[in-house]
This record gives sequence, C-alpha cells and structure tokens, in this order.
Amino acid sequence: MESIWSQTQSMPEKPFLPGNIEVEAAVIGGGMAGILTAWYLKEAGIDAVVLEADQIASGQTKNTTAKITAQHGLIYQKLIDSLGIDSAKKYANANLQAIKAYRDIIASLKIDCDFQELPSYIYSVLDAETLQEETKAAQKLGIPAEFTLQTSLPFPIKGAVCFSKQAQFHPLKFLSVLADQLDIYTQTRVQKVEDNRIQTNRGIVQAKYIVFTCHYPFQLTPGFYFMRMHQERSYVLALENAGQMNGMYLGIDPDGLSFRHHGDFLLLGGGGHRTGENRMGGRYDTLRQVARKFWPESLEKGHWSAQDCMPLDGVPYIGQFAASVPNWYVATGFGKWGMTSSMVAALGIRDLITGHKNPDLEVFSPQRFTPAASAGTFLDNSLHAVRDLSRRILAPPREELDALPNGHGGIVEYQGEKVGVYKDETGKVFAVSIKCPHLGCQLEWNPDEKSWDCPCHGSRFDYHGRLLDDPAQEGLQHV
Repeated sequence: MESIWSQTQSMPEKPFLPGNIEVEAAVIGGGMAGILTAWYLKEAGIDAVVLEADQIASGQTKNTTAKITAQHGLIYQKLIDSLGIDSAKKYANANLQAIKAYRDIIASLKIDCDFQELPSYIYSVLDAETLQEETKAAQKLGIPAEFTLQTSLPFPIKGAVCFSKQAQFHPLKFLSVLADQLDIYTQTRVQKVEDNRIQTNRGIVQAKYIVFTCHYPFQLTPGFYFMRMHQERSYVLALENAGQMNGMYLGIDPDGLSFRHHGDFLLLGGGGHRTGENRMGGRYDTLRQVARKFWPESLEKGHWSAQDCMPLDGVPYIGQFAASVPNWYVATGFGKWGMTSSMVAALGIRDLITGHKNPDLEVFSPQRFTPAASAGTFLDNSLHAVRDLSRRILAPPREELDALPNGHGGIVEYQGEKVGVYKDETGKVFAVSIKCPHLGCQLEWNPDEKSWDCPCHGSRFDYHGRLLDDPAQEGLQHV
C-alpha cells in the first residue's frame, strides 16, 4: 500500500534524458538527498542535473516517517566514546544546522508542507540510566536536551530524553516545490560510471562533478560500500481515531515503537529487522495488535515499509566517493535518519564542490578509519555475507511446491532446480532465480511485502522478479 505521503501528494512529471548531454554536475538519484543537493548546487551557480531511474521520490523518500531531528537514538554517548567529543560535536552541529536549513528554505519559498516544530523524544520502558547518560552526553555537545518522565505515550515508561525545537513535515509536498525548479530526468537509469562519463539507458552524460545520492551506491569499486553497510527494514501504520502526540517518539528497547502525528493520523512504526531476515512475517500484524490495545476505535488508513542503509560506525558516509576519483561524491548510510542526513549531505557536498570550508563535514568523511566504532559491525556483516553466499549452494530447498499454500512464497525444488516460488491466491506459480544479481547471495522471502530480499546487501525484488531496491541494477531471471 502507498504511504500517506504518496496518497496525498503527486510529484511533478519530468522528461527522460533526451540524449547525450554535458553538464557541470550530475546528481544520481531523485530522492530527498539528490533534490536538495541539486537545489543547493544551482543556488551556488553550478549547472546541475538530476538523473532518476524511476520517478521523483520513488525510492525511500516516499516511505519515510519524515522526522527532521538531531536525535538519532542512543548516538551521542556512543560517538563521544568511540570518536571523541570533537567529532561528536561536529555530528551534532551538522544535524542542528540541517534543521535550521529546512526551516529557512520553507520560510523563504513559502512552502506549504505541514512543517511543525516539535520536541523529539527517545524513551524506554526498561532502562532509565542509559537515557540519563545520553541526556548528559547531548548537553555536553550543546544540544537542548532534558531527561523527563512526562510524555503523551499511552503506557508507563522508565524515562525519556527530550530534544526541543526539532521538526516534522510532509516530505513530498516539500520536494514537489523544489523539483519544479530543477532540471531532472526521470526514467533514466544510470548503468555505469567511468571517470566523468555516465552511461544511462537514455544516453551519455558528461559531468565535471558526479554525486551519488541513489540510497546505496551501485558501483562496487572504488569505495567498496557493499562491505561497509547493511540494510534494514521497518514498518508503519497510519491510524485514524488514535491518540495525538505532543511530539515525535522513538523507543530504544528491542521492540521499541515509533510515533508521530500527521494531521488527523497517528503514524505507528516498528518491527524493524535486517533486510532478508523476515521469513516468518507478521510485522504489520504486530503493529495492528498495538493499535487495538491502545486505540481500539482506531482505523488503519495505510501501511508501508522503508529501507535504510546502516553504516559500520553509525555515521553516514558523506563526501568524496574515494581517493582515486576526486570529482565523485557520495551520500549514503543515513541509518534511519534520512531526512536530516539528506540535508547534511546536500550542504556538505555543495561546500566541497564550491570549495567552502565546512569543518563539521570531517566526521562524515567516507575515507575515515574508525576501528573502535566499526569492528563489531564489520565482523557481523562479513559473517552474514559468508553465510548467505554459501546458503544458495549448500542449503536444501525448504518447501515442496505442492505443499506451498496459495498466497505464500518459499524456496522450493522446481523442475530440478532450487528456485524462489510465489503462488498467488488462484494458485498461479511465479518462479524466479534466488541468486541476487548483485553479488550472488541467496534471496529470502518476505511475506509482509511479498518480495524476495537479499540478506547480504539489501537488494529487493517483487515476486515477478522486478527490481525494487538497490544495490542490484537488474531484476531476477525467470525460471
């Protein structure tokens, strides 16, 4: 089902690339990060175009919960411990400046996008001490934070950290105004990038500066981003006749929930998991149980899911793509904070291209080396990749085709091969290869989305085999 944002705002139609062109800057990806980057480059006098494989905001931007906040879970004590207080301050300052930048654009262009300044809370029903430590860490960095027990949550808590003067908005209403004023080519899939040459399905783009804002960089080298991130999914319900919140909320407990209101709707989120690890499903049903428990009169008006790139040390990769390609730039690894991080990226990449000094950007450098913060995550990602690469070769099929119920998917032996099969409600069989075309990992069935998901790097495909999410650049083979 479409998100509440897609249900209430259509995006401007843009042409596809008409043929070979030459520009000063090309931005790959037409989501929030790409549109903002192109906007700031244009404002700085840089001739920039956006190349989008589908339509504007057709990727992760349309599925965000659209919180604009510097409160990114339990981040600041971790950053102080692993990177030092100076780097933690740069991270905090960059995100606080991002909130201000949104406010400034919306005010200057008079954008009607339901922008509201609200407090943002992280809370726990189990642990007060960790939240008290996070409060002190944030205060050390100059963030307006306080520990509190006073919230509008419908259940008791052990404590919460409140950041004042954060914000929320309607992302597509905001983007539609900016997109109207930019050169954007849709239905233009980038297939390959070499030096300053971008090959697309519509023609060649020559650009002095190339910016990758396509969620997950599809170029394997240089950069090796597939070794430095994994992806996670999370789920959202839009509820009518549910409680109103006095701010935005995120639970830090293992089964923590996310809340924010939008007009008459309450957005209830949760059920997060590593992409490719949801074989049993039931994520939406778990959220529906929460809704029935606390707001039995509520009505579900929409549900959707989102996908996020998770960096090794919890800090996005924003800056020069790799040392060997000085005129390539990247913005990825936003974790679950894509709206604020998109603005941090747009401002930072503009400053790099225009030669403006931005000391806060150092903490986001893709060339950073942070073994203390990254070692555990790197090992976990590596073990996942080895396991899921070998699973395709060694693990037996899990289902018999005849035993697979209608409306379900699974890995079966079909015509002598181990394949991915979905049976629709009429019993029609859709069989595809379970080898991810990105790097060959075995795909897994996600019953909540009726999709084939890669547990290694997060590529996703519908049951027809059509590509849904990168880094893969092609669909699955039919069997």
